Amino acid sequence: MKINIACPSTGMQKVIEIDDEKRLQNLYDRRMAQEIDGTVLGDEFEGAILRISGGNDKQGFPMRQGVLTNNRVRLLCKKGHKGYRPRRSGERKRK
Repeated sequence: MKINIACPSTGMQKVIEIDDEKRLQNLYDRRMAQEIDGTVLGDEFEGAILRISGGNDKQGFPMRQGVLTNNRVRLLCKKGHKGYRPRRSGERKRK
């Protein structure tokens, strides 16, 4: 699993790949905006607090803030929603 770690204040961004299933177990069944201790990912992140800000599943569907289920849902999207661009005035789509 690839994990993208970013620090907005400094502009630093780091992508790490973790294959150890024991370390990944601590990331499963977490919600967005939940904070995790950095030692879960390794000793180099000791003392850091990481916040989950997004992700996607195996098929590439992105996580959405405000959806409080662990499985995939179909949302009714309209103008202004992320990931949807209406083709006609007033159009909505279940996506």
